[in-house]
Amino acid sequence: MAEKTRFTKAEKSWILYDVGNSALVLLATSVIPIYFNHLAAQDPAVEEVAVGAWGLAETIASLIIALLMPILGSIADMQGMRKKFIVGTVGTGAVATIALGFPKTWLPFLVIYVVSAVMLHSSFVFYDALLVDATTDERMDEVSSQGFAWGYVGSCIPFIVCLLVVLNYETLGLSFQSAMLIAFVITTAWWVIFTIPMLRNVEQKSFKPYEPHAIRNAVTGIGKTLKNIWADESLRWFIVAYFFYIDGVHTVIKMSTSYGANLGIAGTQLVLALLVTQFVAWPASIIYGRLGRTVGTKKMILVGIFGYFCIALFAAFFLRTAVEFWILAICVGLFQGGIQALSRSEFGRLCPKEHVNEYFGFFDIFGKYAAIMGTGLVSAFTFITGNPSLGVLSIAILFVIGFFMMMKVPDRR
Repeated sequence: MAEKTRFTKAEKSWILYDVGNSALVLLATSVIPIYFNHLAAQDPAVEEVAVGAWGLAETIASLIIALLMPILGSIADMQGMRKKFIVGTVGTGAVATIALGFPKTWLPFLVIYVVSAVMLHSSFVFYDALLVDATTDERMDEVSSQGFAWGYVGSCIPFIVCLLVVLNYETLGLSFQSAMLIAFVITTAWWVIFTIPMLRNVEQKSFKPYEPHAIRNAVTGIGKTLKNIWADESLRWFIVAYFFYIDGVHTVIKMSTSYGANLGIAGTQLVLALLVTQFVAWPASIIYGRLGRTVGTKKMILVGIFGYFCIALFAAFFLRTAVEFWILAICVGLFQGGIQALSRSEFGRLCPKEHVNEYFGFFDIFGKYAAIMGTGLVSAFTFITGNPSLGVLSIAILFVIGFFMMMKVPDRR
């Protein structure tokens, strides 16, 4: 029998959420840090440590998510709860994202950004858990990769519109702040619109029975879930490896624009280079998904870890000009979507389906605590030495540790 290649309605709807949220992810990794630097430049006491302040905000957001997700994830595993949590996080995140256009100083802007980031990334936990409801184990690699792939190319549509408004605000008779407000509104509308198909067409098939005192049970059950993860050899080594290598991945994504701006690279060059990353990542993510199915998911994750190790070394030792930033952006595009997509699908296969949201809560907590370590390292070395390059160099060792831990994950046949 020929292998099924067409995507079902549920799979397409699940993929579309990546198209929606990726617009905000792209804006948050490119234009928003530049706008923050603009606000910070108005305060001489903050201007010189803007990279560190931005890293601190990212660290706080990651910490909040890491603390909440195991508890909320356990509650979301109950029947009908996953989509309710998606509605709550997307709705609150949409309001916070639009609100980013109103502050005129850096501190309130940073506070609102933390709320927006927490809601956006919290929604990913419930969305990732719906992957097991939208498709089958055999198709997870490809469906997950398609989500990242179409997220990259789809996010470029609102992003280019926002970019045209922001870069030509004077010609349009707008202030910089008004142009940014328009960009936030466009991005938010795109996010909300592409959330609707998933809410309508993906049903939560895997769930646990309703429990009274769900919050208390979720808190007391954290230790039991950790023991279950640690008792499973595949899950144990995978989650430890993920903790280390995803640290570097998230840090590169979150800090690259701020780091480039600190080196004196023009904001236009930074944004256009990151736009190229999206187009490179589109076919690269699709190829990654197909290779994961044929070559093996574990092998392709190892390739991605090694690729990011090389990227970290390049950023620390060679990244000084706009041309080098473009090279870096292209290299990131080759691995960024693939390593995240295959990590998501592999974990979805390894964890028990009736507790998938609870397990993905821990999947996210390991990722977020890793992100705390990565952005924390960059911030600490920047503040102490005054040299952001040393912060970038300090995370390369985490890819080495992640690589060898991933080697210990038993091969899945």
